[in-house]
Amino acid sequence: MSTDYIDNQSHMSDEDSGTYDEWIPSFCSRFGHEYFCVVPTDFIEDDFNMTSLAQDVPHYRKALDLILDLEEVSEDEDDIAERESQATNKYDQDGDQNMEGQIKEKDGKGKTQMVNHSIIEHAAEQLYGLIHARFILTKQGLQEMAEKFDHKQFGTCPRYYCNGMQLLPCGLSDTIGKHTVRLYCPSCQDLYLPQSSRFLCLEGAYWGTSFPGVFLKHFKALEDYVERKGKESYQLKVFGFKIADEAVSGQRMKWLRQYPSTEEEWDEFAKCEFELPKV
Repeated sequence: MSTDYIDNQSHMSDEDSGTYDEWIPSFCSRFGHEYFCVVPTDFIEDDFNMTSLAQDVPHYRKALDLILDLEEVSEDEDDIAERESQATNKYDQDGDQNMEGQIKEKDGKGKTQMVNHSIIEHAAEQLYGLIHARFILTKQGLQEMAEKFDHKQFGTCPRYYCNGMQLLPCGLSDTIGKHTVRLYCPSCQDLYLPQSSRFLCLEGAYWGTSFPGVFLKHFKALEDYVERKGKESYQLKVFGFKIADEAVSGQRMKWLRQYPSTEEEWDEFAKCEFELPKV
């Protein structure tokens, strides 16, 4: 066997051994991104699922190509050679610094401008977050979030009477930059901040305002379990005597956590949803 063939095979094996990290799995596996689930590429490639996102995210096309691991098809061989030559030189002929780490992009007037790669990366994170908020409302997305819910990856409710009920991530707004992520408890129907500091900076719009409601309506068994669960609340006492609700230290807002317990109360509760009760 010739040595040329052995050298050629060893060179090919070295190239094949190189690893390539896809953007979506790499993003979801980062520290503090445990709340995210992997969105399949076929969902992202569907133009219907991407409606109006180009208006919310800057550098939309470049960010989308980065998420899908697509090469820049707009560059020709001359552009590639030019970028390689700029990357090898510290300064160009004019004495300015090289343009390494920047990407060419055409603006609305058709002119080519250089955009820093970190800006494209930030835009890709925002775009993926908004896509993620839409994906978790689908049947496949709900199932993936249910697996995280069962494994208590979103944490449990800190309220004592909820008995460790699992939490669901949600946002207070569907717009980026308004609020960070919150955790919704189906038992007490209240919101909480994540207990771990690594989740406090996550954008709430990446889960949206509709996810907890859609999740509970999709899994009817969970909704029925929450309705059957006892709705207890702590009663403040002094030497065994209950403090009046009208007192300053009394539970004047106790009615917010009260639920019907008898059939008559349930009938009255159902009527109150559509009409004013008769006094």
